[in-house]
This record gives sequence, structure tokens and C-alpha cells, in this order.
Amino acid sequence: MTPAPADGAVPFAPADVAAIGPYLPRTHIAYFSMEIALEPRMHTYAGGLGVLAGDTARAAADLELPMVFVTLMSRDGYLRQTLDAQGPLDSADPWTPEDFVHPLRAKVAVLIECREVWVRPWLYRLQGRLGQVAPVLLLDTELPENDPEDREITGVLYGGDSTYRLKQEIVLGIAGVRVLHALGFEISTYHLNEGHAALLGLELLRRYSLPPDTVGAGELGFDAGPVRRSCVFTTHTPVEAGHDRFPYALYERLLPGYLASAQVRLLAGADMLNLTQLALNLAGFVNGVAVRHAEVTTHLFPGYDVRAVTNGVYLPDWVHPAFAALFHRCSNCWVHDPETLARFDQMPDADVWQAHTQARDELIAFVADRTGVRLDARLPILGFARRMTAYKRPTLLFADTARLLAIQAKSPFQVIMAGKAHPRDEEGKQLVRQLLALARDLAPRLGLVFLPDYDLDAARALVAGCDVWLNTPLPPLEASGTSGMKAAANGVLNLSVLDGWWVEGCIDGVTGWSLGAEQDEAAASRKLYDCLEQIVLPLYHRNRAGWIGMMKQSVSKLASYFNAHRMMRRYAAEAYLQHRWSAIRSESGHPAG
Repeated sequence: MTPAPADGAVPFAPADVAAIGPYLPRTHIAYFSMEIALEPRMHTYAGGLGVLAGDTARAAADLELPMVFVTLMSRDGYLRQTLDAQGPLDSADPWTPEDFVHPLRAKVAVLIECREVWVRPWLYRLQGRLGQVAPVLLLDTELPENDPEDREITGVLYGGDSTYRLKQEIVLGIAGVRVLHALGFEISTYHLNEGHAALLGLELLRRYSLPPDTVGAGELGFDAGPVRRSCVFTTHTPVEAGHDRFPYALYERLLPGYLASAQVRLLAGADMLNLTQLALNLAGFVNGVAVRHAEVTTHLFPGYDVRAVTNGVYLPDWVHPAFAALFHRCSNCWVHDPETLARFDQMPDADVWQAHTQARDELIAFVADRTGVRLDARLPILGFARRMTAYKRPTLLFADTARLLAIQAKSPFQVIMAGKAHPRDEEGKQLVRQLLALARDLAPRLGLVFLPDYDLDAARALVAGCDVWLNTPLPPLEASGTSGMKAAANGVLNLSVLDGWWVEGCIDGVTGWSLGAEQDEAAASRKLYDCLEQIVLPLYHRNRAGWIGMMKQSVSKLASYFNAHRMMRRYAAEAYLQHRWSAIRSESGHPAG
């Protein structure tokens, strides 16, 4: 059995050698993600998945891991969402690639609807805080040789209908593998960040066809073993809508003659092309993004060995400069060895509070600039910022406004909320309208402000400047919740439902507070009100030393562990190296154990 060559014309491009050459000898891991947050003005991300991918790349650069990252160009961005009196207004959010990325000359083709669709990579050099660089390839179909319809495939991130989405995933998974081959990368491990890249498994599978006389009726006809040994799959959500499914009729129309749908059904489900199912069947290492999430995923997809590699955040990008200065005093090697922040609980209270006050003052100025609303620097700020969708329960805090106002009268506080609703999520948009109406109705008795067009800049200001980070999802639907990790690294105290990462991070009354795992909304809101009224707000107003003590515990116990460097060391040891070693032993004829 010999690998079959990849389909698609691959023009030789010697001019690319200078740009790509430095990365080729050492790179053997490819990380595929539909979105990656690289810079605020590069609109190649939609939310937490892309921000995590960016943090992953930065930590990989710092650790000098032999990785290349593959994503889509997304020239028109994801979504610009402004607000008027009626609620969210959606528009395109374009950016200028030439300002940030270097075009490469290599091109590959993939047949979509019997048309050659050419794909060109652009190179972004992502530099970590220690000087090392991770290469990021952005795939682009905006080429003159493509039909006008095909030029738009890499236009809007997560845009259009199911046909548009599947075309994007063809470009990411199938063309992405071919681009790496065209540029000379020799990849041994492919990391699929969510199911969007699952079609790369089919592209690899087609290299390993079995002799026809050895294949029985209803059998696959390919040796999936080498593919499983080379693929790592990270699933990110237990929410049904987060698992892409497509009719096989659409697959057959877009990829005629690629791989028979009867064969694909054996891997991706009998009724619909389920990309999560496909990735599960073609990956030898599968993980969830928190211990609880891995448990939930195992129940959703029984029969698979789903491990847990809990997410982490890239601290140098998310810690306010005033806190970073304290980190340097605590440990001069914290950037590459965040575990040493365990000693942060020894920092003087006055210095910690001064750093936090600086971050909070900057947040207040940021909010005033974006909204015209000036918050009160004397009052604690509760922050809630995440995708606006029903299962996140953004209105849980306002379930009983009479009780909320009674609490506020005794222990005053103010609230900042932010987040985008998906363009097709009408329920999410209605939640934003409700919050805007509440801000009007509760003023001036309670300060509530909604930040429009939530982005990286707003996220950095919020996670550093709030006093309490509120998280109220419907359990068990929170996969991880990395915004809470970013807040914790700035000494912001988490007040969260016990789900996702918080199951691992919460020491109640020490690192923050647990709201339990109530699914009933009435019970959950009562728990939230009780905690605010009896514990959180009295501590802030009457025991500043106790509050600062918890801030220090938040950093020392949470930032020292829930960071991207720890996450990537685990991937390297448990997924990448293990797979490479198994593949080497298999190819040499030794057992893979």
C-alpha cells in the first residue's frame, strides 16, 4: 500500500522559499482552525474559539513548538454589530490583508461543483513575547482565476447559508492540506481545532486506498490507521448548534467524485454529514477543553475515549500592564514559566489594589469613550461579556428586578455587559434588546451599560478592570469559559455557575464563588441574589483586606495553572509527541503501545 498523490494542481513557487524556508525543517505539526485572533485590526476571529487559537499560537511560539497554523483569510471579517434604540445592527467588518500579511505565490486547486477553485496562502508571522515566531497561513480564494461566486468563499467568517459554510470547510480542510504540501511542509500531526477542519481527514484518507480485492461490501476501502495516528481533535462545545451537519446531497453536489458518500457515511453518520462525528472517527487523540466538558462529551458521543486538556490563556496578552509589573516583581520568568506566579499571594495588599485601581480607571474611561456613560469609580463593577445567546442566560441577573434593586440599595454596585449575537440568532438579538431596555428602565437606580461591538480591545479592558466576573450559563453547556481565566489573572473575582473550567478552578470563598449547577432559572437566580447580597457585596464594601486577599489567591492559584503555556505543554507531551512516537513505531514494524 502506497500513499496516493494529492489532487489539485500545485504550481512550483520558488519565490516562496525565502518566506517559508526558515520554518520547513523543524515544522511537523499543523493546527487548523476556522478562526484565529491575531491582532485587533485583523478581523479573522468571531469569539472565544478564535481567541483561544491565537493564544495557542503565541504559547507555541514561546515554547518553540514545531507548529504551523492554518486558517481562512476572512477578508470581510465576522460581524460588526452596532446598537440603536431597537437593538443590534449588523454590517460587514472588512480589513486590509496587505497591511499585515505577506502573499505567497503558491496556489492549489480544489474542485467544488466541478469548478477549479484556486486557493492562495498568505503568511502572517506571529511573534511571541520571547522573540520566537509561529507561521500562520491564511487561505484566500479572492483570485482573478476564480469565478466571482468562488472568490467570496473566504470572505465572511461563518457567513451565508449551509452551502457557503461547507465550501469554507472544504477550503480549510482539503485545500489547507494541499497548501502545506505545496509549500514543502512535511506534517506528521494535524490538530483539528473544532470540527470545521474535519474534511482534512478525508483528504488524508484518500492517500491510503486498499486493494479492491480486499474490500468487502459496505466496507470503507481505505486504511484509516495512518490517518488516526496523525490526527488530534479538540471539540469545544456540547451545544447542539455547535456541531456542523450537512445533507449528503449537498456534499455530493459540491464534491462530486471526491469520495463516495456511501463511504463517508461509515465515518460521518448515516443521515447527515456530521463533521464532529467524522473528526471523532479519524482522530487518534480526542479531547474536551475542561474535565467537566470531557465528561459531557463522552455522554454525547459514547464509545469514544475523550480526554481532557483544560484550556488556558496567554497571560502576557491578557494581564494589565500594572499587574504585569507586579508579576515581574513576583517572578522574573513568569512569561515562559507562569507556574511561578503561585508566589503572588505574598505581594503587598496596597500594591495589588493600586494596580487594580489603575485597570478599573482605564475601563471606566474606555466605557465612557464608547458609550458616553461615566461609571462611578467608588462602586464595584460586575462584568458579563460573552456571546449573546440563550444558554448563556445573560438576563439571569435581572430575573427579579425588585430584589436586585433592594440589594443595590443596601450595597451599591454597577454592571457592564457586552457581547455579539449571531446574525441568524434572533433569540440572541432579542436578549440584547432586553438588556438595552433594562438599562433604560433601571436608570438611575442601577448603573447598567451595554458595550457595543464587543472585540479584543473591549475584552482586554473588561477582564482587567471589573471587580467581579459574572458567568451564568445553563449547565452543563459551558465547555470551558476562558474569559473567566483572563479575569482571574488580573485579580478579578469569578462569580460563576459551577460548569466548564470553574469546576476545576473554584475554591469557594478563596478564588471566587460558586453559584452551583442549578438548571432551574428561578432557583439559579435566587442563588445568585443570595450570594451577592450576603457574601460578595458586603465583603467588597466592608472588608477590603479580605477582598484583596481573595484577589491574590485568584492570581496565585488560577493564573499559575490556567495558562496557555501549561495547556500547550500538555498537548505537546500527550498528543503531539505521543502520536509521532506511535507513528514511528508503527512504520518500523514495532507495536505502537
